[in-house]
Amino acid sequence: MKYLLGEKLSFDWKIVTVTILSTLLLMVDHYHKLTAFKYWDRVILYLVIPLLVILILFRENPKEYGFSFGDWKLGLTYTALGVLFMAPIIYYLGSGDASMQKYYEPYLKGLPWTTFLDLIGWEFFFRGWILFAYSRKFGHDALWLQAVPFALAHVGKPEIETLSTIFGGFAFGWVAWRTKSFVWPFLIHWFIATFIIIVAAGAV
Repeated sequence: MKYLLGEKLSFDWKIVTVTILSTLLLMVDHYHKLTAFKYWDRVILYLVIPLLVILILFRENPKEYGFSFGDWKLGLTYTALGVLFMAPIIYYLGSGDASMQKYYEPYLKGLPWTTFLDLIGWEFFFRGWILFAYSRKFGHDALWLQAVPFALAHVGKPEIETLSTIFGGFAFGWVAWRTKSFVWPFLIHWFIATFIIIVAAGAV
């Protein structure tokens, strides 16, 4: 490796690739519109591109990055518990917060498929691509490391939601870690996002 200020630096090239590319993809998503619909942009940026990097550049099986059903019995259990736990919280917060109502009402049209497409890449990006890449180097600390960009990506959404995302990101990561799959946190997140919009829009 190169020398900088007399100190030898040694990097894991896959960690560097995941870190730089994930940061750039988040920025592209923020500043540009690639297709007519934002949710298709996120399928491309957060699902297709990371999968291509895993297959072509890393020459690895996507299963090693949580792209499988993993422990599906445990996954179904966590998904059911997550839905039961979050439903009353979402109903309480979503129906009583004016900022949530104002922000989410325009998103009611197209449910639940708009949230499905918006989040399937999003969840693989954080709970598959970043989490399992980082876990090889940082172990359990990867659960918090992937939660940081996840939380920052929520800036601009209602404050009450954004403040919770560092903990929600950890929880989603923990489910993925335990099940070895991004599918189950995706299903929980899909329910949460869809139900928030429905409640905030006054549809229930």
